[in-house]
Amino acid sequence: MNNTKPEQGKEVKTGVVINALPNTTFKVLLDNDEGEVFTHLSGKMRLHHIKVLVGDRVKLEIDNYDRSKGRIVQRF
Repeated sequence: MNNTKPEQGKEVKTGVVINALPNTTFKVLLDNDEGEVFTHLSGKMRLHHIKVLVGDRVKLEIDNYDRSKGRIVQRF
């Protein structure tokens, strides 16, 4: 699970989950006060039933075209 490589055109950041929303979507506060991102779980995390809760530190990929949306790829 730790060998996830970012897709081309994606930027990898870390942050803390601040709000859990329906359908495995979350609000994540990025480190260094870079703002909030609306995220969803990646397919491998759904497949392996990895739970993400409010307060968890996560690694996420942010799309270069829409900086307000991302995808959680790892829970620390």
